[in-house]
Amino acid sequence: MNGIRKISKKRLLALTGTSWLFDALDVGILSFIIAALEKDWHLSAEQMGWIGSVNSIGMAIGAFVFGALADRFGRKQIFLWTLLFFSVGSGLSAFSQSFIVFIIFRLIVGMGLGGELPVASTLVSESVEVKDRGRIVVLLESFWAVGWILSALIAYFIIPKFGWQIALILTALPAFYTLYLRKGLPDSPQFLAKKQNRGEASIFVKIAQVWSKEFAARTCMLWILWFSVVFSYYGMFLWLPSVIAMKGFDLIHSFGYVLIMTIAQLPGYFTAAWLIEKAGRKFVLVTFLIGTAISAYWFGHAESVLMLIISGMLLSFFDLGAWGALYAYSPEQYPTAIRGTGTGMAAAFGRIGGILGPLLVGTLVARHIPTAYIFTIFCLSIFVGVLFLIFLGKETKAGKLSEEY
Repeated sequence: MNGIRKISKKRLLALTGTSWLFDALDVGILSFIIAALEKDWHLSAEQMGWIGSVNSIGMAIGAFVFGALADRFGRKQIFLWTLLFFSVGSGLSAFSQSFIVFIIFRLIVGMGLGGELPVASTLVSESVEVKDRGRIVVLLESFWAVGWILSALIAYFIIPKFGWQIALILTALPAFYTLYLRKGLPDSPQFLAKKQNRGEASIFVKIAQVWSKEFAARTCMLWILWFSVVFSYYGMFLWLPSVIAMKGFDLIHSFGYVLIMTIAQLPGYFTAAWLIEKAGRKFVLVTFLIGTAISAYWFGHAESVLMLIISGMLLSFFDLGAWGALYAYSPEQYPTAIRGTGTGMAAAFGRIGGILGPLLVGTLVARHIPTAYIFTIFCLSIFVGVLFLIFLGKETKAGKLSEEY
């Protein structure tokens, strides 16, 4: 085990959490930029849907490819590459002069975003003691809320005065952060221990192991769960400013309302972090997903400003708390040798939902389907994921990761 450097929980959380914040900032900014581009480029509803979906196509590719590469070359090295990938791509997308060029860059950005999330959660899971693991991973996810809040602030203060291009240039700054992480962040002790003690199987062998008899049931459960969560999240949240505008509010007001709703993500994460080591991963996931489904239905049917904001805040509270629990739960399903591959494959399959969600909204909006019906679809999809979790999922609270270091 010589040469394996350890790091304090607080420092690990700060270093990886800051990267997670940058990730959320980019995704959050996109939801506001879609609404701004509609006016600047006179986009159709279908084109608006494709912007979000292309981003998710890239995330699906990134989650699968980088998740597998993390099992081969290490969590830290691939984590840095994904951060650099989406930062540079996002900055370059600010100079797009056409819809086609913009979505090409968004594909590149999505690859980095999709790869970073499962790799970072795997790195943190393998670097924290059993008693703190779930709480720390959920707190890692809470940085997502901070990134979204920053994106809402940038959208509210920057986009109306200076344009969406400046907002995207700001999202390129995380590229410089990789220079600091390169020396400040150690790799996973479990990965390093495994690398020292045994040979390396091929990526194809690892993919086969994920679907072997031992792991097939949990893989099936995890894929369906990821699909339902990602499908509903990206279908709803990438369209939030636009949906609010469709309900009769101007773009500036919609940005402000989304900012208020986004702030509710933080107590959602903190509540999930507090509960996850006390009540367990399954309890938190089931409870928060049911809360998400009910809030989605209510938001779709909201007519007044008060009901819109309250339902939107509850939607943010429950949905993002569920995301935190999902990232804590996923790496605990597999042993060290296939943890990055298994988590990445589940996230990649989930990103297919992220492709279909925004496209579905764009298609239905273009056909003048009421938002109440659209959000009911997302409500039902979440319940499907909950059912698979209840019947096929196993509680992993206080359980050691296989081949724990």
